[in-house]
Amino acid sequence: MKGTSLGEFEELMLLMVGVLYPTAYGFGIRQEIMSQTGRKAAIGGIHSALSRLEKKGFLRSELAEATHERGGRRKRLFYLTAAGKEAVTKSHELRNSLWNQIPELAWKT
Repeated sequence: MKGTSLGEFEELMLLMVGVLYPTAYGFGIRQEIMSQTGRKAAIGGIHSALSRLEKKGFLRSELAEATHERGGRRKRLFYLTAAGKEAVTKSHELRNSLWNQIPELAWKT
């Protein structure tokens, strides 16, 4: 389906939102990506991907209460939707299916 496929970074973002549930927000997602993958991620890229995934219906967001630690600013928290769970599940199943089809001989060098 057009508009519902996941790129590698989008898949990573959905997984991180799930990992960080119920406190997934832009900067926290960025830190978790860097911590778990060693990959650098620009905060602008994070916000762009979150927005794109929300428009696709894979995420929803809401503003949390303001905190003193953030100077009175509010965090936008992200949550997986049923469509987001389905998309990441299908991606996982496809990868596993393809992985399992590789014959043992293909791994020999």
